[in-house]
Amino acid sequence: MLVLVINSGSSSLKYQVRDVVAGMVLTEGLIEKIGMGNGGDGDGEIEGPRDHAEALELVDAAIHAELGDLDLAAVGHRVVHGGERFAEPVLIDNEITRAIERLNPLAPLHNPANVLGIRAISKKWPDLPQVAVFDTAFHRTLPEHAWRYAVPDELYTNHGIRRYGFHGTSHEYVTHRAAGLLDLPVDEFDGVIAHLGNGASVTAIRRGQSVDTSMGFTPLEGLVMGTRSGDLDPSILVFLGRIGWTPEDIDTMLNRESGLKGLAGNNDMRSVVEASEAGDAKASMALAVTSYRLAKYIGGYHVAVGGAKALVFTAGIGENSHQFRALVTDRLNALGIELDAGLNSQRSKEPRVISTAASAIPVLVVPTDEERAIAEATAAVVGG
Repeated sequence: MLVLVINSGSSSLKYQVRDVVAGMVLTEGLIEKIGMGNGGDGDGEIEGPRDHAEALELVDAAIHAELGDLDLAAVGHRVVHGGERFAEPVLIDNEITRAIERLNPLAPLHNPANVLGIRAISKKWPDLPQVAVFDTAFHRTLPEHAWRYAVPDELYTNHGIRRYGFHGTSHEYVTHRAAGLLDLPVDEFDGVIAHLGNGASVTAIRRGQSVDTSMGFTPLEGLVMGTRSGDLDPSILVFLGRIGWTPEDIDTMLNRESGLKGLAGNNDMRSVVEASEAGDAKASMALAVTSYRLAKYIGGYHVAVGGAKALVFTAGIGENSHQFRALVTDRLNALGIELDAGLNSQRSKEPRVISTAASAIPVLVVPTDEERAIAEATAAVVGG
């Protein structure tokens, strides 16, 4: 069964064709600068495809150039926000598309682009089944005491203000892989999953289900990230508003100018690590702040799951930065965690244990594969 996986951004479209039965990637690519003019503001001469429909023509041409006339069975879309309605992948129709669109205020940078991708597919291949796989769905198992904010109830009932969590597709996939590595049934797996990329979140897993997660109403809450601040005192925002900052100024600062970029002047973890190793004090402090924040969450989530059976690192930084993994685990001696320096420094694309035999909690590195998870979920929905 061939599934086209689409991850549609506002000005980009990432795609992958997978043979779900064989577990193989047949082709993949990225279309960028959709509708972008010179200067990047959408004005002037068009640099890339005019819209997502035109981008899809490029995808179609590339797929046929690579694979010939093989027939696609379905399309799976990564949709960032499913709100409270969507707890599992769903077959898309017009009503579902409109429901996703109504969630745009909760994810203004992501859901509108997801809808553009869905509508472009519907226009080009109207009879091809499409499935929406939601980043938030895995976290629908959060108990109310974990998703509630301590604010007046009308903010939840009138505006949907609550904690939703993100990166759920990755967290669920890695949970299953980690349980398999430890030879545990998924419903017996209690652990902490750290998805660390330019966007980063950590999730508490109890009996295979998400019971707490660091991202909240938006993907801004929680850990220190590449350009996002993560947790901070909300009164800072009130203070900035009173001295003249606009909501747009604050949003830009928190989402695009903070995190590692704000602390070290660079949002790339590799560059920050290199600068720290070369003696850059700001880079070293950025790593200290970032690793300390994550270690605090891990400690708290160890309690939330009733004692973690594993700590799992995944995604770009989690899989590849042995230096940052060491910085984090060095702060977790109270949990009896002991990293094996040799195993930690080895590079591999396979799931592996990087802690010593004496470590009270095994530490794992498990590569994520969100596209595979989306393809498998799509196949399950359409009956492949």
